[in-house]
Amino acid sequence: MIAEFPEIFQCLFEPHRYKVLKGGRGGMKSYSVADALLIDGVRQFERILCARENMNSLAESVHHLLETRIHALGLAGHYTILKSTILGPDWGEDGRTEFIFAGLRHNVANIKSLEGVTKLWVEEAQSVSKASWDTVIPTIRWECKRTGRKSEIWVTFNPDLTTDDTYKRFVLNSPPDTVLVHTDYRDNPWLPEVLRIEAAYLKESNPDDYDHIWLGQCISALKGAIYAAEIKAAEAQGRITSVPYDRTRPVDTYWDLGFGDLNSIWFAQALPSGQIRLIDYLEDRGKTIADYVVALQHKGYVYGTDWVPHDATDTIIHGKLAGAGNRDKSIEMLLRAAGRKVRIAPKMHVMTGINAARTIFPQCWFDEVKCADGLQSLRHYQMGEDQGATPDVIVRKSGVVLSAEGIAKREPLHNWASHGSDAFRTMAVTIKQPGIEREKKAAVQQAERSEHSWMA
Repeated sequence: MIAEFPEIFQCLFEPHRYKVLKGGRGGMKSYSVADALLIDGVRQFERILCARENMNSLAESVHHLLETRIHALGLAGHYTILKSTILGPDWGEDGRTEFIFAGLRHNVANIKSLEGVTKLWVEEAQSVSKASWDTVIPTIRWECKRTGRKSEIWVTFNPDLTTDDTYKRFVLNSPPDTVLVHTDYRDNPWLPEVLRIEAAYLKESNPDDYDHIWLGQCISALKGAIYAAEIKAAEAQGRITSVPYDRTRPVDTYWDLGFGDLNSIWFAQALPSGQIRLIDYLEDRGKTIADYVVALQHKGYVYGTDWVPHDATDTIIHGKLAGAGNRDKSIEMLLRAAGRKVRIAPKMHVMTGINAARTIFPQCWFDEVKCADGLQSLRHYQMGEDQGATPDVIVRKSGVVLSAEGIAKREPLHNWASHGSDAFRTMAVTIKQPGIEREKKAAVQQAERSEHSWMA
């Protein structure tokens, strides 16, 4: 077997705790890491966890890439490709080389149960949350007593924001024994001509997009970022910092419900001065209402009101998510039965809620550590792009609503970032704040007038 690597990837065959490859499109990061790991797996025992922040199915993993590279490298005789894993040579008492696949976000129990992981490869790591890194890094601690070989963490990503946890953790404040490599298409000696042409075209037509997409440079805000200006102002004014919990005032919680998806909760205190303190944030999936109640109790706050979306009154929980004795009850009923003080947020158009959120944003102070994942959601909350319109048709596609008149209407994208942002909207339309109620009411009324005008 002969495998060629660009010289900048020599580090992949050197022992380092962290190997971080960042850069732009066409930089050979994923292909080089896949090849190096497959080669390692036929030279020595490896148990390699291939992870992404969110992985709802194996199709979203690097399983197919590894399968392709196995055949390209002529290693088909060394690996057995199964539906959910890839097995390599048998190393006796150590076991067989194995590639396993998992999502990191809210998969704590499964990740902690993984023993003997020799290497962790996190692909598309720009979106990995602080909570995920804090969970997975301590679990990668394998060490071979015979050889002294130690576990490693490999990270590949195309950077987005300098405020993303992955960028701060591995680029701005690299831990000990980190090798950091930046690569882009110019480092790829085998770059297809079609990609070279695409890069040259974007460089000429849109230099900013070229710098981000092809050179892997960070951007100040994501394209279509809904709260970009508000987040920028909060950073400039020092409102993303250490925010104290005032023990003399109750903590209200603001929810977005998603039991088959993400469930997000903001913790806030409204002060008489008009300041809104966002002191904490909780996000998880696949948990019962009882689990969330316990998690809230463990925070140790004195609570006021739990504000939940309007669908909490008619969303009936079935199966194991209901918990013992709670089948066929609404979320509101379950929270009240647990002794929580619950109120229902009014139902309104999403743009109305976004305008309300923009109105209260200047009063918001965010705890930089406890609200890190919630802030990441707000930074990545984006509008869908206009896709054109077909007259006399109402459709919903890629974040765009088309009216009966065929006029395109943009809507926020529904992805991992939308849940924390929806919970923030719950707060925006319900929180009572002296001095800003008049402004917020005016913003809501204006948004509703615009909505009715469009729908007329």
